[in-house]
Amino acid sequence: MSRTTRSPMMKPLVHSGNAMAPFFKVTVFEQEDFQGKCVEFTTQCCNIQECGLDNIRSIRVESGAWMGFEHHNFQGQQFILERGEYPRWEAYSGSISYHVERLMSLYPIYCASHQNSRMIIYERDNFMGRSVEICDDYPSLRAMGWMLPEVGSMHVQCGAFVCYEFPGYRGQQYLMECEKHSGDYKHWTIWGSHCQTPQIQSIRRIQH
Repeated sequence: MSRTTRSPMMKPLVHSGNAMAPFFKVTVFEQEDFQGKCVEFTTQCCNIQECGLDNIRSIRVESGAWMGFEHHNFQGQQFILERGEYPRWEAYSGSISYHVERLMSLYPIYCASHQNSRMIIYERDNFMGRSVEICDDYPSLRAMGWMLPEVGSMHVQCGAFVCYEFPGYRGQQYLMECEKHSGDYKHWTIWGSHCQTPQIQSIRRIQH
C-alpha cells in the first residue's frame, strides 16, 4: 500500500504585492510506475533519505520545473524534470550511457522562463573566441552553424537552459541558470560535479 507524506520543508505560495510567485509541486515515489511510499515537495530537498525514502524511482511533476540529482546535496548526474509524469528512470535520463537508477536530491528551477531565456555561448573558456546568442531551442548546434563539438564557456543573461552532450537532447544534462554564478559559466568544470568533458551538441530552453 502506498503512503503519501507531505514534506516538512514545504512552503506556501509567496505573494509579492499583487503578484503571486510561481507555484512548484512535485510528488516522488519510491517504486516505479508511481507505486510505494511517496513524498510531495514544493521546495528543495537535499537528501530524500531524510524524508523517509530510500530512493526515487518515479516522479510526477505537477507544476514548475525541477532539477534532480544522482547524489545528496545536488551532486552527480543532473536530470531535468518538467511538468508531466516519469514512470521510470528512462523517462528522464536523457539516454545517458552511464546507467544510474538513483535520484537523491532535487530543487525547483525558480528562474526558468521558456519565453524569456537568453544566453551567449563561446568557443573557449573565460568568454573568449567566437560567440553566438541563444534564445531558442537547438536540437543540433552544428545544424545552426556551430561547427565545434564543444562549448568553452557560457553567459546566461536571463532564464535557464539545459545543455546536452549529444544532438537530439541526448546524453549528459547540464543546467545553466542566470541565478547561479551570476549566470557566468566560464569553464566546463563548473557545469556540474559530474561533468568530464566540454562537449555540448544540443541546447534548449526549459518548459515551465
